[in-house]
Amino acid sequence: MENTIIVGTQWGDEGKGKITHYLAKKAGIVARYSGGNNAGHTVVTGGKEYRLHHIPSGIIFPGTLCIMGNGMVVNPDALLTEMDDLGSQGVEFSNLRISDKAHVIMPYHRLLDSSQEKNRGEGRIGTTGRGIGPAYTDKIARKGIRIGDLYDRELLRKKIAYHAGEKAEVLEGTEFTADSMFERLVEIAERLAPMVTDTSLLLHRELKNGRKVLFEGAQGTLLDIDHGTYPYVTSSNSIAGNFSVGLGISPMWVKEITGVSKAYTTRVGTGPFPTELEDGVGKYMLDKGHEYGTTTGRPRRCGWLDLPVLRYAVRVNGLTSIALTKLDVLSGLSSLKIAVAYKLDGKEIKHLPYSSELLDRCIPVYKEFMGWDEEITQANERPGLPPAALEYLEYIEKDLGVPVSIISVGPGETQTIA
Repeated sequence: MENTIIVGTQWGDEGKGKITHYLAKKAGIVARYSGGNNAGHTVVTGGKEYRLHHIPSGIIFPGTLCIMGNGMVVNPDALLTEMDDLGSQGVEFSNLRISDKAHVIMPYHRLLDSSQEKNRGEGRIGTTGRGIGPAYTDKIARKGIRIGDLYDRELLRKKIAYHAGEKAEVLEGTEFTADSMFERLVEIAERLAPMVTDTSLLLHRELKNGRKVLFEGAQGTLLDIDHGTYPYVTSSNSIAGNFSVGLGISPMWVKEITGVSKAYTTRVGTGPFPTELEDGVGKYMLDKGHEYGTTTGRPRRCGWLDLPVLRYAVRVNGLTSIALTKLDVLSGLSSLKIAVAYKLDGKEIKHLPYSSELLDRCIPVYKEFMGWDEEITQANERPGLPPAALEYLEYIEKDLGVPVSIISVGPGETQTIA
């Protein structure tokens, strides 16, 4: 395989975990470049289900080097819990490396996240409450605590004391004091020490030595802080271009960019969603697709596939191929629809508008397709799919000008056509 970026093309939850796991078999390294434990990947393999939040899904393969890059924010307690859960399933962590430049999510970040979301009232953005936004806020304000700081006791104590004073109001009445937070991080630092390193240097050396890398993002294109449906977005750049910043390597190393899309559309939380279905079809997708968040358990909003969204994702990410997931969920529907354009204030447009306010006023223009009754979860090659499913796929490819190179027809790793 070529060095490849995996990126979500919608509002996250596209099934990137399965596709990353599928492609990781051909890669020597899986490197994640953004986000924190607000992300969630579910991987089903060997009769087991693995749930990941910080750790790249390549960790399931013993020989795969997994990197958590400097662009991530890390909740150390949650990371240890994740490691313990995976360890109970036989996963080893000798090949996990964590950037010493990644920022730490502290208890006050989580408290601030919940408080700020509550204070937004009707303007709530649907945050997971994991402290991601406040952690990135401290990073940009140049006062964050980084993983490497855990190994400089004097510096760490000084930084925690500063934040305990600055955020005294939100910490008041909680169990978290400057001393307790310091002691807990010192304890955690000992366990993480063998994994912490300059991952930029490590990755550069491995690339020069010819190892193939899968670069893994979190969330999706429309959750990008700059290019998503602001303000209903995450707090980092989730598009493909951020892999270079989030890992500290040159863009020259990448040859392929694979965008992951569901065969329909989902999103969690609030914000505009033109093709959302609040009827029986939407409920069908929710139930058959098991559309509940890996991280929060929240039910996802479901709707038809949206081509203006995917065209946008192709453009801003420079996609060279599409991995289409959950095609099997559409089996049993007598007819299907794809949004091919929007009507905005009476005018038809084929692109994503600038703002969430404008997108919220968009009415989808649909093209209708025949559905199919056949179950396709056992299909192992593209010609074995029903003619109606092939027509659906071919229309997507023609419109986007990008091939659908991978088709997922079920959660298992063998339920994949490539």
